[in-house]
Amino acid sequence: MSSILPQRVNDLIGVFSKLPGVGPKMASRLTFYLLQRGKADVQELAAAISNITEELQACERCGLITDAELCSICLNSKRQSELICVVEDSLDVVAFERSGMYHGLYHVLGGVLSPIEGIGPEQLRVTTLLERVQQSAEPVEVILAMNPSIEGEATATYLKEQLDGLESGCAVTRIARGLPMGSDVEYADPTTLVRALEGRRELI
Repeated sequence: MSSILPQRVNDLIGVFSKLPGVGPKMASRLTFYLLQRGKADVQELAAAISNITEELQACERCGLITDAELCSICLNSKRQSELICVVEDSLDVVAFERSGMYHGLYHVLGGVLSPIEGIGPEQLRVTTLLERVQQSAEPVEVILAMNPSIEGEATATYLKEQLDGLESGCAVTRIARGLPMGSDVEYADPTTLVRALEGRRELI
């Protein structure tokens, strides 16, 4: 099918196919959807994609994507500065903020440790995290909120060791792992069940 299509159409399908979670069929659908839209809509999308790399940077303090030196969360004096939630990427911050239940600060690592992919502590924002905790004027609780993967667990273990070695000292906690709403216990893996038991609390 691709051989009968103009090259520029095939090129766009190829670009869409590189996006995470987008297979060849979905890439083709997205491409033909754009072909059916007006020129103004396509140009608007192209401009938005082009501008996404302009004037965007990582917050100098926490690493969250922002368009200024410091992000709005770090600049918010109402946030609980004694809490630092460590996450893998900026999307995790969005998830926590959507919950509306967390009012502390964040630290975006920019990934997790993965020796196979050549990602070590030097490629992550580990040093800046340790400096933030060390330089804090008040006792800090560092909440490790990595994803429940092998790499996430390894990263959490490494950070715990590094944080425990600081002279200033800090409390290091891990978010509880449990059963998601609507899931069945019988289908849960052993690790999830153990985390669910560990994170149990008294009913009020």
